[in-house]
Order: sequence, then C-alpha cells, then structure tokens
Amino acid sequence: MKKTTLNNKNLSITLPATGNKELSLKDFIGKNLVLYFYPKDDTPGCTSEGKDFTRLYKKFQSCHTDIIGVSRDNMSSHEKFKEKYKYSFDLISDSDEKLCRAFDVIKEKNFFGKKIMCIERSTFVLDKKGNIVKEWRKVKVSGHAQEVLDFVKNLP
Repeated sequence: MKKTTLNNKNLSITLPATGNKELSLKDFIGKNLVLYFYPKDDTPGCTSEGKDFTRLYKKFQSCHTDIIGVSRDNMSSHEKFKEKYKYSFDLISDSDEKLCRAFDVIKEKNFFGKKIMCIERSTFVLDKKGNIVKEWRKVKVSGHAQEVLDFVKNLP
C-alpha cells in the first residue's frame, strides 16, 4: 500500500465545518479518515454520495474511521444540506480552495460549452498518522461508499 505523507501545513489547514466547528486534518490523527470532495450541495450525485456514506456511517465508525465531506459551498448551504438529508458526519466549507488545492481536486470541466473550474469528485483515505493510503479520482457515486468501506475494513 503506497502512502503519501501530507506536510504539516496541509494537516493544519483549519476550515469552518457544520455544527459551528472549525476542523483541520490533524484533529483526526489517531483515527482513519475518509475525506471526500464533492462539487455542489443538494445536487443529485452529491446528495446520493452523502446518503450512501451516512447509510454506512456506523460501519465506518466500527472500523475507527471518520468521514468528512468537502465542497466550496458556504456554511449556510452546508448546514441546510446536512440537515435536509440527516448526514451523520460534518461538512467542511472550503470556499478559498485551500484544502481542494492541497489535494489537487480543482479541475477544468466543460459545462454547456464553457470551461469552468470545479471540484472533481474525489475520495481520500488517511490513516491514523495522517498519511494518504488510498485515493479515488473521477468517482462514480454508485457503489463508491461501499468500496471505500471495504478498503478501510483492512486498515490496522
């Protein structure tokens, strides 16, 4: 299993999260962490992905693994999105793209003939020391949360 170590600067990026919190990746040292980046609150694919992670949340917890969702949406949007679908985990607002850029998930996309910069749906698993031990890029939502759970079941 290839490990990529995040530098202390990236582990220390602190951003607003749901529940009136501020979170950084270093807050999760000692637990495994699923960090998933998604394009936009309350859109079909992003809603399905969040629901899938929520449905499996207790199983992730039994594997000593937490989950955080990240998008560029503001906190008001995140709070409404989390409440509407009763997500079991926090959402981080990365409106300045600090975390998105640290994980290289901002990509150019053609949208109705226009080129726009947006988040490429991506998921990363960090181990208890903050190392990236697995990543998925260009994620297809169907079955993804289960695939991530199957991976974390084998982590120490």
